Amino acid sequence: MVVLGLVLAGVAALLHVYIFWLESVAWTTPRARATFGTTEDEARHTRAMAYNQGFYNLFLAIAVVVGIVLVAAGSTGAGATAALVGTGSMLAAALVLLLSDRTKASAAIKQGTVPLLAVVALVIGLLAG
Repeated sequence: MVVLGLVLAGVAALLHVYIFWLESVAWTTPRARATFGTTEDEARHTRAMAYNQGFYNLFLAIAVVVGIVLVAAGSTGAGATAALVGTGSMLAAALVLLLSDRTKASAAIKQGTVPLLAVVALVIGLLAG
């Protein structure tokens, strides 16, 4: 179950790297504007905020990847901690999005489902092991 949790955590990390790319690199492009529902003018005015926010997503993904590497290297405690911090933060951010703006429920579900599954699988696997 730990392996399943780490695979799901890796998928969540990849998703958050993509979100980083959309927010920090491609924010004003038609693809990013369509994804986040912003106009060209809104994207231009919120570019600095999105750039910063994108890096938060990247850092969460890095924490997860570090956790996966540590578990693979035999440091299960430290690795699981890093993976759970990363995926738990991703899940918490999705919950904040959902609770702060119900119109963003679809985005919150997309952002939070895989981290939720990763957290559940990791915790069950760690408790069973």
